[in-house]
Amino acid sequence: MAEDRVKTVCKAVVIGGSAGSIEVFLKLLPALPMPLSFAVIIVVHRKNSTDSSLAHVLSIKTAVPIQDVEDKDPVLAGNMYLAPADYHLLIEKDEVFSLDNSEKVNYSRPSLDVTFESAADVYGPALVGVLLSGANADGTAGLKAIKQAGGIIVAQKPETAQSSFMPQQAIMHAPVDHVLDVDGLITFLRSLNRPV
Repeated sequence: MAEDRVKTVCKAVVIGGSAGSIEVFLKLLPALPMPLSFAVIIVVHRKNSTDSSLAHVLSIKTAVPIQDVEDKDPVLAGNMYLAPADYHLLIEKDEVFSLDNSEKVNYSRPSLDVTFESAADVYGPALVGVLLSGANADGTAGLKAIKQAGGIIVAQKPETAQSSFMPQQAIMHAPVDHVLDVDGLITFLRSLNRPV
């Protein structure tokens, strides 16, 4: 019953990853249903670059609109948003994005923790956080913040990750609700969708 309530109010899914996560996104994003009843916010560790080739690569794999975030873009259900390279991505209380180029967190900008914690403040129990493959501990503190705000947190099954360190850290240090391989993650995210 409680799980149905959470599913009904899911407003945003924030997904973070680093080394090895692009391969997961290329399988995951095409499998999401249209139209989406929630926003998908993607944060990937990537080198500073002025091109938006990652957004392009991901967009050709899915019918759901995906875009590099610009400062003050609104967060809208049914869309996918990609944190731009070399900026922390935050969400403000009025559900618009904010970009910040302050110092790196966990050696990363964008930092998964920064976005996860910011999203937890805004969406509370209407948020799902997902941590994918990666080689540092970024994302664990952010998942904890999502859980403390009443949201659901998910980690990729470490043995299915190209870099297992990041999801393993989350499983060891955060009260993860689900540990899923890519197929399980697809099924789970599809289950959150509601008729629009």
